[in-house]
Order: sequence, then C-alpha cells, then structure tokens
Amino acid sequence: MAINVNLNDPALIDALAVKTAAVRSLLRQISEEFSPAVFANSLGAEDMVLTDLIVGGNVDIESFSLDTGRLPLETYALIAEVKEHYGLTLKLYYPRHDLVEAYTRENGINAFYESVELRKGCCHARKVEPLQRALAGKKAWITGMRAQQSATREGLPIRVYDEGNGLEKFNPLSDWTEKEVWAYIKLNKVPYNALHDRFYPSIGCAPCTRAITPGEDVRSGRWWWEQPESKECGLHVKKA
Repeated sequence: MAINVNLNDPALIDALAVKTAAVRSLLRQISEEFSPAVFANSLGAEDMVLTDLIVGGNVDIESFSLDTGRLPLETYALIAEVKEHYGLTLKLYYPRHDLVEAYTRENGINAFYESVELRKGCCHARKVEPLQRALAGKKAWITGMRAQQSATREGLPIRVYDEGNGLEKFNPLSDWTEKEVWAYIKLNKVPYNALHDRFYPSIGCAPCTRAITPGEDVRSGRWWWEQPESKECGLHVKKA
C-alpha cells in the first residue's frame, strides 16, 4: 500500500540516491551485456519504480506484462496510464485458451481456493506458461522483487541464474525497503495502482488478492487462505 514517508529525512533520501544510482548502473549493464533482456512488469509499486528508471534512462530493455484474464480493473487502468504517462505500450502476454478451458472444465472456475495444488495449477496456466513464452530467446529477465516482501523471498540475490528458464535473472530492488520504494514514487511522481491506497500492498489476480490491516505482512493479502511458505505462483522458484 502507499505508505507515508518523510521526504525531508536526509538519511532516507541519501540512501535512496545511492541505491537509485546503483540500479541505473545495473540496468545499463544488463542492456549492454545481456541483450536481449526483458523486464517482467507486474505493475506493483516496485515495478513502477523500475519502469520509471528504464524509460527515464532510455535503457534498451523491453517491458512486458502478463494479463491473466482475472486482473483487477485498477491494474488495467494502470496499464493505460503507463502508456499515457511514459508513451510506453507494454507487451502483453495472455494465457493459452486451451489450457485455461481445460483447467476450469475439470476443476471449476474458482478451484484455486480448494488446495495449493489446484491454485498452482491455475497460476501455471495463467502466469507460468505465458512467462515462458515471454522469456523465450532472451538472455536475461528483470523483476521488481524485494527480499523484505515475504518469507519466500528472504535472502533474495540481486543476480541469479534461472535454471528453469535458462537465463540470467536480476532483482535490482532486492535490498530496497518499502519506504525507499515509496519515497522514489513520491519524489518522481511515478504513477501507481490505485489499490495501493486501499491497503493492497501486493496485487495479483482479483480473486486471489485482498486488502490487509495495518501491521500485517505485506504479502498477507495474497492467497490469504494458504500458509506463508506456499505463497508463490511458480514464476519465482527459490532453490533449496
């Protein structure tokens, strides 16, 4: 969710300046050494920071998003705002209709509530398979993940080889705090999903995302009926 940050806090602003410079440098390095590279833009707050840095820095990295077919209206509104604000038309990837049809016919339209296995099956059809198509032929991909977001992302490296997809994976904001993300957004007037102002810190598909209460973990609104250790969709697999 959008949080209050003190933009007059010199420690925060200084730390943000250092980290922003490091990310700018990393993005340029990725574009030069790992072309073609792509940015998987999930349209969360962190991803909007990276959008601003990639477009603002005129970095040669393509941006794409996964349209699962069940995104909130506010996310579609942000896709349109990204085009208006940045002149950037995100490349959208959609689920294969045969996989979604087979899943819903066999299991039901909302089967993901019934078990982790069925939820991950839905995520595979709507997210993982489209991601594999988006990454085909690429040398690197970039995400907006942060280590502090959840138990499943603790110790998240800035760079790691993605064995499953056969390319380098970069998480440039891995060591950023939530305050630093929102300070960047506020200072640079970056557009963001309106749901963040309604206590949605992490936003995915509409049926699998809810608002949280102050003090809850930032990922507690995602797949809230599951245990924290299972809360990934399969896009980001952490090796044991």
